[in-house]
Amino acid sequence: MPATHHHSSALPTPGRTAGRQSPGRKPGAPAENLRDPANPRQPPAPAAGGTAVGRIPVLDVRPVVQHGRRPAKAVTGESFEVSATVFREGHDAVAANVVLRDPEGRAGPWTPMRELAPGTDRWGAVVTAGAPGRWTYTVEAWSDPVTTWRHHAQIKIPAGIDTGLVLLEGARLYERAAAGVPAEQRDTVLEAAAGLRDEDRPAAWRLAAALAPEVEAVLSRCPLRELVTASDPLPLLVERERALYGSWYEFFPRSEGTAEEPHGTFRTAARRLEAIAAMGFDVVYL
Repeated sequence: MPATHHHSSALPTPGRTAGRQSPGRKPGAPAENLRDPANPRQPPAPAAGGTAVGRIPVLDVRPVVQHGRRPAKAVTGESFEVSATVFREGHDAVAANVVLRDPEGRAGPWTPMRELAPGTDRWGAVVTAGAPGRWTYTVEAWSDPVTTWRHHAQIKIPAGIDTGLVLLEGARLYERAAAGVPAEQRDTVLEAAAGLRDEDRPAAWRLAAALAPEVEAVLSRCPLRELVTASDPLPLLVERERALYGSWYEFFPRSEGTAEEPHGTFRTAARRLEAIAAMGFDVVYL
């Protein structure tokens, strides 16, 4: 999932954050990485009392019906796009994902979002509804320090600028990221961190080891997330597939009588159901 770098000229006035800090956090203090190390794809629980607009605002989440007072609708197995405007101040990389919660409130694996059009700050992801019931969906935005470091390292190291400092910073980031990676894949990230610390190797070699495709693949699935900001949860009503489409037959039970009982009843009308189904109708309404 590519993260995006932003330029401060397109964002709020330098020195001011876009909104207020999350409750309980000192100004300027980084948020903790709230993933469960045993399940890095499990999203953190939303903060009590709703979401504060913090360092990374999440705005204009769609689909939305009557500002969230009514649920968006889908049917079981239907895929639809969730989109939002996500941005931040400064030049650091930002990324986002979608979290679906089932009717029991259980969060599924989050779905990475992508920037729909470069430079628009509009992000989107396609998600798929599950079993019928009342679901919710939330957009999470977060700072991506590893992608930020990679961007800077690929500029500074070839130019010979602060080489030792950049490589040390990368090693520490990779070691932090490894703590949230499943055990069977953790060694891939730790080996990259060790390569960044290996002063017997040329700087270009150390950087190349950290940028290897297999390392990037692991960190794309289990990224190191900072300053996580979540939108307010929005309702989603998931219905059975028949709610999406069907062939309906208008039925008047009183017309389904017999010679003995000219005025039909539900019992006499029931005899016609098999014939109606044979004509290709899915739904009978009375």
